[in-house]
Amino acid sequence: MKTPKRIVCTVTNDLNYDQRMIRICSTLVDAGYDVTLVGFKRKKSKPLEQRPFKQVRLPILAEQGKLLYASYWFNLFFFLLFRKVDVLCAIDLDTILPVYYVSRLKGTKRVHDAHEIFTDLREVITRPSVFKMWKWIAEHTISKFPVGYTIGEAYAEDFKKRYGVDYKVVRNATVLRPVTIPEKSERFVLYQGAVNVGRCFEQLIPAMKQVDARLIICGEGNFSEQARAIAVEHGLEDKVIFKGYVPPSDLRAYTIQAWVGITLFEDTSLSNRLSLANRFFDYMHSGVPQLCMKYPEYERVNAEFEIATLIDEATPDAISRALNRLLSDNEYYQKLQANCLKAREKYCWQEQAKTLLSVYQTL
Repeated sequence: MKTPKRIVCTVTNDLNYDQRMIRICSTLVDAGYDVTLVGFKRKKSKPLEQRPFKQVRLPILAEQGKLLYASYWFNLFFFLLFRKVDVLCAIDLDTILPVYYVSRLKGTKRVHDAHEIFTDLREVITRPSVFKMWKWIAEHTISKFPVGYTIGEAYAEDFKKRYGVDYKVVRNATVLRPVTIPEKSERFVLYQGAVNVGRCFEQLIPAMKQVDARLIICGEGNFSEQARAIAVEHGLEDKVIFKGYVPPSDLRAYTIQAWVGITLFEDTSLSNRLSLANRFFDYMHSGVPQLCMKYPEYERVNAEFEIATLIDEATPDAISRALNRLLSDNEYYQKLQANCLKAREKYCWQEQAKTLLSVYQTL
């Protein structure tokens, strides 16, 4: 019997909540690969949920800053060095260094899963010393990862222009499942995903003062504390509800019941402007029209299937006007909802998985 090829994927987030990596690793297992997903363990990490792939959490010395990366990279390097593996996959730039050096030392094939234009994240470009470090890492490594994939055509074009790599496009599309749109007792607005800097909470939360609906936020991140403070500042504690981390199985129940989904990014970095967020497809697959920025990838899909209201600028007035139309114009809403059900047939994980598997088959 042929021994399955062993793939190790490396991330820097919570293994329980990373829907994208759960999809990718499960797909690789279904295709016959032996897959291990490696991350780090935080003090508040919940026990790992059962998955079809192996999961490993490595210890870290700190939960943020340079010491986090230094300790994780050190532990990850030695974990990978002494593990039998055929392919190493670095998820984004923040795990690429140990993957690169171990693959060089062991002669192991390597893949880059580029989910972000990491050097253009707002939290990177606004800090000169941090930017300098990540820019050096990118220039030192990415061109040496000729095999890889990214989340949209705009990202792929940027990586080719900067580093000369020709990456495939594997969108973060949701798994196509049968769906029945339920009767919705409440017309609430949903944000799901990381509550991070650059996601327009400074504009979205105040906008809710002019919207006759609740905003439910499912997720945590580096802007969680500030987002809660903004809600208190504007007297919106009863109208803006923070649910914290929500497991993927429970999150689907929130999404299918939502009236409108939120996919907003500040135009403060190229990574934001060229993004194509996971939640964009999650809302689509639940038949939930959404409010998005008028950025290239969202325009591309919306031109084919009108599923969202696109705004040029994320101001409280623009957000509230768009949300109020989605909440009150039933004919417009039903058109967008029907288009979601058409679009999900094309933009689904079953189609994207074919490209993912072709990347690994070339190795």
